[in-house]
Amino acid sequence: MGLFVLQSNLAQAQTRLSIQVGQMQSDVGEARNVNLDVRLLSRPSAKPTLNIQAKAQIKAKEDKAWSDAALTCDSLSNPSLAKWQCEHGSVSSTAFKLPFSLAIQLPIDKNQPNYSADIALKNASFNDAAGLHAGDKINASMQVVAAKKASQWRWQTSLDWQSGEVFWQPFYIATAGHQLHASGYLDQNSLAIEQASLDIKNVGVVNVNANISLPDHAITNLTLNASSLDMAALYPLILKPMLEGGSLSQLEVAGKADIQFQLLNGSPQSFNVHLQDVDLEDGNGRFALYKLNASIPWDYDDVRNMTASYQGGHVLKLPLGATNLNAELNRYALTSSQLKLPVLDGALVLSEVSAALLGGDLHGHLRASILPISMPDLSHALGWPRMEGKVSAMIPLVTYSAGYLTTDGEMLFNVFDGTAVIRQLTMQTPLGINPKLNADVEMRNLDLGALTRTFSFGAIEGKLDADIKELELNNWQAVKFDANMRSSAGRYPKKISQRAVENISSLGGPGASLAIQRSFLRFFKEFNYEKIGLSCRLINNTCLMDGVESTPQGYVIVKGSGVPAITVMGYNHNVNWSELGTRIKRITQSNVKPVIE
Repeated sequence: MGLFVLQSNLAQAQTRLSIQVGQMQSDVGEARNVNLDVRLLSRPSAKPTLNIQAKAQIKAKEDKAWSDAALTCDSLSNPSLAKWQCEHGSVSSTAFKLPFSLAIQLPIDKNQPNYSADIALKNASFNDAAGLHAGDKINASMQVVAAKKASQWRWQTSLDWQSGEVFWQPFYIATAGHQLHASGYLDQNSLAIEQASLDIKNVGVVNVNANISLPDHAITNLTLNASSLDMAALYPLILKPMLEGGSLSQLEVAGKADIQFQLLNGSPQSFNVHLQDVDLEDGNGRFALYKLNASIPWDYDDVRNMTASYQGGHVLKLPLGATNLNAELNRYALTSSQLKLPVLDGALVLSEVSAALLGGDLHGHLRASILPISMPDLSHALGWPRMEGKVSAMIPLVTYSAGYLTTDGEMLFNVFDGTAVIRQLTMQTPLGINPKLNADVEMRNLDLGALTRTFSFGAIEGKLDADIKELELNNWQAVKFDANMRSSAGRYPKKISQRAVENISSLGGPGASLAIQRSFLRFFKEFNYEKIGLSCRLINNTCLMDGVESTPQGYVIVKGSGVPAITVMGYNHNVNWSELGTRIKRITQSNVKPVIE
């Protein structure tokens, strides 16, 4: 239902046309209570102009709520044949405010069949109720040219974003200067982009052609080519928002990249990523790769070989040396017979590597070994006390599935002239924001001399066994375990220095320095012992402690033997785990007071 009113005021040289419409519908939305007011203003010695005011309530097809909207043009003029322009116009609603200027050129005759429009946004803004889209202080200009040829519209356009900021979940674009040039055709069923060039400021130029099906708004075919993209600008603008919350969301990136991508019949057909001297460094210090060069081709139908090399880096502070890597890509699976990652003077060798993307989750498995690595070099790189010897390991089948890592069998490490075996190892999101680890650890015949020299603990001669059951780490911090350390079985020299006695006693209870000073034992620098042992069961940040034997007063940590002999006691069965950790860190920084018998 509509109402049409025409008024004329000759005294003011003004003609007014008013139109009211109750409701209007289209494929994209609805409008109601539409009021259009058009005034023809005539002035002496000047061409007439139109003043347009329109108001309505509108809503998108999928929305339930209506919002007020308005269109104004203070002066719509006709400066030349078939040309109309509005210098000061505005389209606004509760969700947007778009001040604009507009110039439209209509076709004149068959020699000039083009429609053209120049549009400029002036300090425009918009937002939505969900907070997923917003823009502010946007200034941009757009040109569109179109011509009807048979059943098609041929078109070309250019867009220059001059200033303003936009948030379009998940992307936030705070700097302007981006430009788009595109051309193609439009018919009843499809929109074809024959050529589009997007110049992203500080990133590079992306060239695209595509076909879009109009009935279902789906991209059916697309080809994308981009060369020498600046990764330092591309990552924060495009990649980081898409990776938010994952293990690659806090990177510092530099280098260049070439990208090719093809979509065919609505499905990915091929891509090729070429990285040139790229530096990747995790902001949380978990990993880094330097001078990474890679060629990563992929094809839906054919097997492709990928290559990669880097000059250095680290994983969890483990230094990585230069290497070359090769793998095979077969649709959504990656395989490699061997990947060798140099670590200091040794290497981590990955074999039988297989990974696949299934249902959006990553699944894979591999076997690994650690070729002998110098412990002095390794401990220095990790910021640990100096360790002697070498470390090597055999790692059984490791399986990763949807963020969950497990091992099949035992992981064997050779350290401190003994062995360490890790069983039942599982990890959740190992390179994620909050990794979790569970395992059982068994250590046998560790050389106490090498171990205590490493940690400046004071000299102990002998061998040590240790079991750590139900070990649980959250974000690499221990929250639960049942640990037991004790002298290894067998005959071997067993000596302990006075400094080691002091340090051990500080773990089990205070107050014994006076005892050693008052006895003749203070004249000896080392003592004989029969056995050493200490256990800690960590529950709720409390360490439930015990030793090799129990006594009415506490427990025995070091049981003496022969002459001179010494026994070290512990008195506190319940020790705060955080406090115990502080004691261990302080052991080499101050003198502590042992209990001596």
